[in-house]
Amino acid sequence: MEGQNIILDALPGRSIDIDGRQYLYFSGTSYLGMSRNEAFQELLKEGLARYGANFGGSRLGNIRFAVFEEAEAWLAELAGAPAALTASSGSLAGRLVVEHLRRAASFYFAPGTHPALWGNGDYFQGSFNDWVGYILEKAAEEQSPMALFANSVDPLLVRKNPFEWLHRLPKNRPVILAVDDSHGFGVCGAGGSGAWRGLNAPDNVELLVISSLGKAFGIPGGLILGSRKRITQIWHSPFFGGASPAPPAFLYAMQKAGPLYQSAHQKLLSNIHRFEAGFGSSGLLHSFGDYPAYYTSDAALAPWLEERGCLISQFAYPTPEDEPVTRVVLNALHEERDIDYLADAVKAYAESKDT
Repeated sequence: MEGQNIILDALPGRSIDIDGRQYLYFSGTSYLGMSRNEAFQELLKEGLARYGANFGGSRLGNIRFAVFEEAEAWLAELAGAPAALTASSGSLAGRLVVEHLRRAASFYFAPGTHPALWGNGDYFQGSFNDWVGYILEKAAEEQSPMALFANSVDPLLVRKNPFEWLHRLPKNRPVILAVDDSHGFGVCGAGGSGAWRGLNAPDNVELLVISSLGKAFGIPGGLILGSRKRITQIWHSPFFGGASPAPPAFLYAMQKAGPLYQSAHQKLLSNIHRFEAGFGSSGLLHSFGDYPAYYTSDAALAPWLEERGCLISQFAYPTPEDEPVTRVVLNALHEERDIDYLADAVKAYAESKDT
């Protein structure tokens, strides 16, 4: 399979069957394992029985369902944000924010910003820290409002982007910060509450957080967190009114699944700690505190693990001609024996490189 695309006919959980061989699966973005969580699937069945497979109408129509506002209140409370708005995908949530802000401020995009948040503006080439320095200079030079777009987490190189510098921005400069937390919401923060509380933006910085709900939360949908005023404005935009919402059956299941999410988050943390204790401090893998993905610059690790029955994430990025990005991704479905097997294999590879 090395160097080939793997075509599946079923969604993997902790393991995957390919051509009759069982592999442990350490890839994907279902960090809390909801895609294969049987209790969550039962809640989804309840939602489907109540709301059907989908609702293709507008949220602005005269026929409305309380589940949408209930889900948004639940998400806002979890994140610690004033208000929330759901959409049919994280990408649509991003586009709603971009379209809403495009006449309100000059756009500045941090390195690695997801394409859903792209628009006409200033694209910086370099590291995130270099971009921060550039933004601080621009903020000191100009007077017009700025809209900054960035990720909370670099999911490929597995780095948490810092935002303490927000307090160094000029106090008289109006700034909107839109942060993509798709790979952090449900995983990072207390109880998986995401980036909102930790960003701690000063008064002159308006905060918007965008997230996919299709990763940790396991449902087809997207999320915007912000002030009640801003969320209301986006609600009334033609881009929101003209789009179908997230399927209400999934939003119903998500609200009912609060205890499942918390339990899965604790299991994920346990798996992270067990794995890190097992493979040691060889320097082969890079991550940050309590995060379930690990980056390595050593592309040979992937085929070596594949021979031993472990599939990890590896693909060329940003173009097919680039070097492959190699990562190990844990999820809450992995059992202790899975984690121990992977840790022993990674440790053995690191030791083989030292001899």
